[in-house]
Amino acid sequence: MAAATSVKPQENTSGAEPATPRMSVNRLKYVCLAVLVVQNASVILCIRYVRTVPGERFFTSSAVVAVEVTKLITCLVLLLGQQRGNVKQLGLLLYDGLFCQYTDTLKMAVPSLIYTLQNNLQYVAISNLPAATFQVLYQFKILTTALFSVVLLGRSLGRLQWVSLLVLFLGIGLVQVTQEGSGGRDVVEGQSYLTGLVAVFVSCVSSGFAGVYFERMLKGSSASVWLRNVQLGLFGTLLGLVAMWSKEGTAIVQKGFFHAYTPMVWVVVFNQALGGLLVALVVKYADNILKAFATSISIVLSTVASVQLFGFAIDLPFAAGAALVILAVYMYSLPKAPTPSPRLGPSEQAPGPHNKSVI
Repeated sequence: MAAATSVKPQENTSGAEPATPRMSVNRLKYVCLAVLVVQNASVILCIRYVRTVPGERFFTSSAVVAVEVTKLITCLVLLLGQQRGNVKQLGLLLYDGLFCQYTDTLKMAVPSLIYTLQNNLQYVAISNLPAATFQVLYQFKILTTALFSVVLLGRSLGRLQWVSLLVLFLGIGLVQVTQEGSGGRDVVEGQSYLTGLVAVFVSCVSSGFAGVYFERMLKGSSASVWLRNVQLGLFGTLLGLVAMWSKEGTAIVQKGFFHAYTPMVWVVVFNQALGGLLVALVVKYADNILKAFATSISIVLSTVASVQLFGFAIDLPFAAGAALVILAVYMYSLPKAPTPSPRLGPSEQAPGPHNKSVI
């Protein structure tokens, strides 16, 4: 046996994530998915509430910027923790990751631009569509995510997975439509259905592309997921400020950036920031389609919460839709059927105990 040698542990100054045991990675993946389910179940209800409650309205574009700044600060704190509180090492890491590897930084401008557009469009859609309608239509992002995964990541989906996508959409649609028809329709004066429909469609397409693009960047690099989020946050803040100024700049100058910010608005901001960081972890340790399924499950939970909050009745169609969602998740989790290999002729038989190849 080789003699034992002591190796001095080296500090992680490259921003790369340390090796994680497979069991820990799997546990982290499912913990992130579970928290993401709860986060997605609450964020739509909170946004719908703050956008329809009587009184002064906050500026949605400022909320988008606040979310990006919150995510940026959180990621910087996490990176500082990875460097054991060494500010100098953090500065070197940021200099290397943002400036020395500037090509990677510039690549993050693409998903950041799309995420900024998507976040603004979500506020437009939720402000103009009933909550149930928005949640049904927003499931279109599952299909766009699957298509972009095939095109950009070269991922092949089995027939069962495609069927599970259809079953999932049918289940979510059944749950939400029945709730809408049984008194869950929350229409507010001044809503434009066409505006909300266009906003949610563009948001779904942009969500699918940006999510898969970001997954490709994360899994094709050894850089820390938090460093990637710093890059996203920098571009997101700048682009959000541009969008805010072009959309509501004059009004914000007159009334202030935090005009009409209530405690519930801050809940929305921190909730969305948490969701963005969770998505980054999920696409690092899982994949985008699995994330989309977790989001879909959260819609069922949000409907149950709506039942409690607004007195909706759970009927047979609701139970059937929930069962379809569970079935779809199970179907997607099954491994793809192996492709049958062609039969070999007698002269092409693989070497066995009595038919060994000689080199």
